[in-house]
Amino acid sequence: MDTKTEPLMIDLPAEIPAGRFVLRAPRPGDGALLNAAVCASIAALRPWMPWAQQAPTLAESELECRRMAARFARREDLPLFIVEPDPDGAERIVGGTGLHRIDWSVPRFEIGYWRRSDDGRRGMVAEAVRYVNRLAFDQLGAQRVEIRMDSRNAASRRVAERAGFTFEGLLRRDMLTVDGKPRDTLVYSRVRGVEEPT
Repeated sequence: MDTKTEPLMIDLPAEIPAGRFVLRAPRPGDGALLNAAVCASIAALRPWMPWAQQAPTLAESELECRRMAARFARREDLPLFIVEPDPDGAERIVGGTGLHRIDWSVPRFEIGYWRRSDDGRRGMVAEAVRYVNRLAFDQLGAQRVEIRMDSRNAASRRVAERAGFTFEGLLRRDMLTVDGKPRDTLVYSRVRGVEEPT
C-alpha cells in the first residue's frame, strides 16, 4: 500500500483564517450554531437542498455536525462552516461550503455552498469558494474543481461566476429536483493547465 496516496495521510487544517471569517471543519458541539443558521434559512434553502426540507431539531443538527466531523476526519467529504464572530465575540455560522464528491485518484472535487438567509449579500460565499478552491489546488493537488447547480438557481450561478469559475455546459435532465421532477444542471469548473497553473 502506498501511504503517500492514502487520503487519511493528508494533513488538512481544521481552520482556515480568511480575513473577515474563518472556514472550519464541523465539530461536536456545533449543533446549536448550525441549527440557528439552517432554521433562519430553511425557506430559501428548501427549493435547492434535499437536506433542508424541514427545520431540524437541535439534536438532529448536533448529530449532523458529528457525522460531518467524522467524514472530514476520514477524508470522505470535506465540509466547512463559514464562521464569523458576533459583536460579543461568540461564533456565528453564516453558511457552509467544502469539497464534496471527491475522487482522490485524479484528484477531483466539487465545491458546494449555502448562505444564511438573514445575513444579507456581502460577497462572503464567493470569497469562501475562492479560499476552498485554493485549498483544493494548492494543498490537495487538484486537477479539476467543479461547481454544479440547478439551472434555475440564479444566486448559485452568480457565486460561481464571481469566484472565477468557467461555465462548461448544461446537463439536460440529469438529476431530480427536491420534489422529484427532472431538472437541468449547470456545470462550472477550474482546471489545472487552463484556469489554474500547471
